[in-house]
Amino acid sequence: MFRGANAINLDAKGRLAIPTKYRQPLLDDCNGQLVCTIDTQQSCLLLYPLPEWEEIELKLSKFSSMVPAERRMQRLLLGYATEGDMDKSGRFLLSSPLRQHAKLNKEVMLVGQLNKFEIWDADIWAAQVDADMHTEREGSFELTERLQDFSL
Repeated sequence: MFRGANAINLDAKGRLAIPTKYRQPLLDDCNGQLVCTIDTQQSCLLLYPLPEWEEIELKLSKFSSMVPAERRMQRLLLGYATEGDMDKSGRFLLSSPLRQHAKLNKEVMLVGQLNKFEIWDADIWAAQVDADMHTEREGSFELTERLQDFSL
């Protein structure tokens, strides 16, 4: 289970160093095999352990190539999906197309989202958090049934 926001620097080759606290669980669960793709709703990337990604692929395989919305989702998620292994130093290489999609510079945020990570440019992440907090304070959002039942 991945949680928390971690500030990380990309190296000159576009490698992301996975924080130490996640390395052994990733090695245990998937031998360090990860898949990264784009988020179709946000300017960030999604990084999955391989077994979690395979569940997404199974869902995508059930989509029809004759339904434009389903075909579009397959094209974007599978087209950008890049599989790789953590190296011995716990780094994962982000391809140039992925870095361009998320507008990643040197400073990035690795944000745990239970079964995956989001990868954000640090400045875009800060702006997104500010926007999300503003929306929460203003109450200008649709309160779903699950949110109505949620309490801290």
